[in-house]
Amino acid sequence: MRWVSIIEVSIVIHRILELKVKEDLGFFSVVCSCMKSELTIVEDNKISTSSLHVKYCPLVSLIIVTYSLIDVIDRKLGGIKLMIRVGIIGVTGYTGIETLRMLSLHPEVKITLVMTQTYEGMDIAQVYPHLAKRIFLQGKKIDLDAIIENCDVIFISLPHGNASTIVQPLLAAGKKIIDLGPDFRLKKSADYQKWYQLESAPEKLLSQAVYGLPEITNKDMIAKAQLIANPGCVPTAAILATAPALKEKIIHDECIFDVKVGLSGYGRKPSIMSMYAEIDENIAPFNTSGTHRHTPEIEQELSLIAQKSMIVQFSPHTVPMIRGILATCYFKLSAILSEEEVITIYKRFYEKESFIRICPLKKMARVKSVRGTNYCDISIHVNPRNQQLIVLSTIDNLIKGAGGQAIQNMNLMHQLPETTGLDQYIAIYP
Repeated sequence: MRWVSIIEVSIVIHRILELKVKEDLGFFSVVCSCMKSELTIVEDNKISTSSLHVKYCPLVSLIIVTYSLIDVIDRKLGGIKLMIRVGIIGVTGYTGIETLRMLSLHPEVKITLVMTQTYEGMDIAQVYPHLAKRIFLQGKKIDLDAIIENCDVIFISLPHGNASTIVQPLLAAGKKIIDLGPDFRLKKSADYQKWYQLESAPEKLLSQAVYGLPEITNKDMIAKAQLIANPGCVPTAAILATAPALKEKIIHDECIFDVKVGLSGYGRKPSIMSMYAEIDENIAPFNTSGTHRHTPEIEQELSLIAQKSMIVQFSPHTVPMIRGILATCYFKLSAILSEEEVITIYKRFYEKESFIRICPLKKMARVKSVRGTNYCDISIHVNPRNQQLIVLSTIDNLIKGAGGQAIQNMNLMHQLPETTGLDQYIAIYP
């Protein structure tokens, strides 16, 4: 029985080292003296001993040794800090690489795996030189077994139709997933099939996924979720601009969204409209007749807020800037209200939200003020001649519209302050 106890203690020690506690605490060694039933921890040449008086029943012995070991480390070394082990699938697109950059600066995160189908085997800093001397990771092929072994949270940044094919084994292994693509945003499989012309994710996954817009979605739902559908960039700007007015019933149902989007919204894959000669000195409308794939996402979420079916007009335009979104949103007021009164309503609605900034009276939201940050700036304007409410909403499409919002969701899922790793970003200006 004594040899069983030694094996059990060895398993406990091995598991702790496997979890990289050694790396997080600094150098230490664990020495177990089963002859004296003592556990000794050596750290920086300081020795502390805890008597266990273990009865050599295998199960009881393992439980006592485990809890005693954790207790001694916690008391003598000031606690264990286990980092969140993060993997990114689809790291070399614009959204993936920006998510990597921000996660590398997150104080609670250790990036363990980055995966790419295009640059497998290459150093990420070779693909993106701006990360040289900061990121020392190599792109790996997608390997679900490696993900399960090395990651607690997985960010997926793949083209539509891909995430839904790989998440089930990860969820079964207890992993938390944040999908930055559209595969889980639409709750009805028929809607996904209609707008994306692809087979949707299984209904079970669609019902399990939580739409992760932290300022609107119940934060407890995000915190308890295992699968997050990270919102699209344009829906983020449009929904945040509309929610207070719709919730407080100060507007009629008609919603018109005129949205200007930077070129990075097209992704990294070359296209005609991403060519300099095509977009410079140009503004390019597209999908103006209500056919853009973000339309059903906006309608779905606004319908939940309004508690009735909503049909919107969404007209996107590509403009010659690299990143950023300006959504100009038009609503008909249901009562006579001044700009000051509407601003008060919006400030009250978002008073506890760290990443929403309501502009002062007569000031206009500008893309440049949010570039490189997780903020959404909102300005309120009323045309008294026709009681039209115009709301301007600006975000960085790669941060609040993608990676930053995903990190915001991750923080909530791990009971961290929502702003962790995000509040250090100040807009790049000029």
